[in-house]
Amino acid sequence: METGGVITGYIDAAQLLLYLFWLFFFGLVYYLLQESKREGYPLESDEPGEGPIRGFPDLPATRKTFLLPNGGSITVPRDDPEEELSAKPAERWRGAPLTPTGDPMLAGIGPGSWSNREDHPDITVEGQPKIVPLRSVDGYSLHEGDTDPTGFAVVGADGVQAGRVTDLWVEQGDPQVRFIEMALDGADEGSGDRILIPKHFAKTNAEKQELTVDAVLGAHFALAPKTAHPEQITLLEEDKVMAFYGGGLFYAEPERTEPLLL
Repeated sequence: METGGVITGYIDAAQLLLYLFWLFFFGLVYYLLQESKREGYPLESDEPGEGPIRGFPDLPATRKTFLLPNGGSITVPRDDPEEELSAKPAERWRGAPLTPTGDPMLAGIGPGSWSNREDHPDITVEGQPKIVPLRSVDGYSLHEGDTDPTGFAVVGADGVQAGRVTDLWVEQGDPQVRFIEMALDGADEGSGDRILIPKHFAKTNAEKQELTVDAVLGAHFALAPKTAHPEQITLLEEDKVMAFYGGGLFYAEPERTEPLLL
C-alpha cells in the first residue's frame, strides 16, 4: 500500500495541534497579563528601599497613546513620580492603614484621598466646560418651587458661620446642581476667592436661611481646595473638593475617628 507523502503516517497530528494550542494559549495569557500593566504599574512597596514592584511579566516595552475628547492625549504606562504622603503606618505590620502626621483635613489619605485625574475641565459633546456657575450660562434656572439658597449663611457642624452662598454650579447636558459656591466672611468683595461645596454635603433650611454642612466645622471652610479658574473646575479639582468634605466626615473632629458604640 502506498504511503509516500502522507505525513500523518509517522507524525501524531492531533498531538502536534495540542502543542500548538498550548503555545498559542501561553502567548495569549502572557500578552493579556502584560497589557493589564498599562495602568497602575509599577506598584509602590510598603517596605523602605524596596523600590517599585514590576512583577512578571515586565511592563510593556512599547507605550500606547490614547487621544482624548478635549484634544489632548495620554500615554501609558505613565511615569508618575512617587508621592510624599503626610502619613505613616498605624502599625508595624506590612499593609497597615495610614494615619495622618499633620493636619488630617489636608493629608489627602483615607476618606480624604483623591485620584490624580487630568487637570482640565470635563467637557460636553459641544466642547464646552460641563460644570459651570449659573451666572455664566443662559437657559438654566432652578425649578419652580425649589429653594434658592443664594445669600444663605453657611455654617459647619459646630454651628459656626463661615460665609454666605453666592451662586450654584450646574452640570450642562445633564441639568442638575453639582456644587454650591460660597464666599468666606471677611473676604474682599471682588477677590473672586470662592469655596465650592458639593451639593449632597449641604442641608438647606429655608426658614432660618441657613445652609449647613455637617461634614466639616466652621473653621475648615477656609482650608477647602479652590479652583484655579473662577468659572471652571477641572477633573482633578472635582476630586480634591469631594475628598476634602469626605475626609471631614472622618477627620473634622477627633471623636469621629473612634468606634461608634451603641
